[in-house]
Amino acid sequence: MKSYILFYKPFGVLSQFTRENNYKALCDFGPFPKDIYAAGRLDADSEGLLLLTNDNAVKHRLMDPEFGHERTYSVQVEGIPDDDALLRLRDGVLIGKRRTKPAFVRKYDLDPSFPERSVPIRFRKDVPTAWIEIKLREGRNRQVRKMTASVGHPTLRLVRTSIAFLTLDGLQPGKYRKLTRHEIEKLYSTLCLC
Repeated sequence: MKSYILFYKPFGVLSQFTRENNYKALCDFGPFPKDIYAAGRLDADSEGLLLLTNDNAVKHRLMDPEFGHERTYSVQVEGIPDDDALLRLRDGVLIGKRRTKPAFVRKYDLDPSFPERSVPIRFRKDVPTAWIEIKLREGRNRQVRKMTASVGHPTLRLVRTSIAFLTLDGLQPGKYRKLTRHEIEKLYSTLCLC
């Protein structure tokens, strides 16, 4: 039987079922079906939405860069990015020897409201912070963090708020819910698996 679960991964938790280096892992939550895995990853320092499934076709479509589904991140950065920094993020920046694909990037007018983290972000009295939203259609290792650092605004907190049309709405860190039948049908349609 196919399973589809949205999970709000907390800070300090690995996107896998095996614990490593004193980090918690998905096995510390649930219970989840034994044959389920995350369709995509968030590093331990990042928070937010994971889709857990045993549907290999869905995992493949979500993880293979060829299909380029959209993921949205709310990112707290050090300093206040100016228009030039935001434009560079939108147009693509060099990470290693490859330029990132164009992205939707905007600065929030008001800071988003997320639950407190188990470990507070680094606070420096003389350095302001800002929140930006980044929507990507690719997913390289620690890409958002590398992007913001490349324009002089290191990431302090990163929360993935959506994967395609699926969102964190109604979830708290460490909590999960099953997709509805309608959401599963819409996911198949979105991923062209009909």
